[in-house]
Amino acid sequence: MRLVGDNIEPGVYSLSEALSIAEDQEMDLVEISPNANPPVCKVVDFQKFIYQQKKKQKELKAKQQQVVIKEIRFGPNIDDHDFNFKLEHAKKFLQEGSKVKCYVFFKGRAIVYKEHGQITLLKFATALDEFGKVEKMPVLEGKKMIMFLAPNKK
Repeated sequence: MRLVGDNIEPGVYSLSEALSIAEDQEMDLVEISPNANPPVCKVVDFQKFIYQQKKKQKELKAKQQQVVIKEIRFGPNIDDHDFNFKLEHAKKFLQEGSKVKCYVFFKGRAIVYKEHGQITLLKFATALDEFGKVEKMPVLEGKKMIMFLAPNKK
């Protein structure tokens, strides 16, 4: 096995030699890369090794950015005032950095007005052009016509 670590001559050793080197330094022999040829082991304090791994994972988790999706619902025959009211909310959501899922919900026989729903969503997307871009064009899924908007990059 290939042996690495602090205060050690890197090289290929047998298992018994590697274990004796680890015991001499009062440390543990930890397998780092088992799939390599030969496998790579490191002489290190095992508790310290686990602590450092947890610390790295915690830092990576802190750097992750969580995607927030806000929903806005329309009816197929929406009035101008309602449309503008929802438009202001969407602007605020996009400026915060959230994605917006807007959908038109068709009740009962209103499904006949699919074109009205699509026109409403496209009009909504053009009104929000400077704040966000269309991630997914309007698609009819069951009784909902759904469209996704993502905020513009800063």
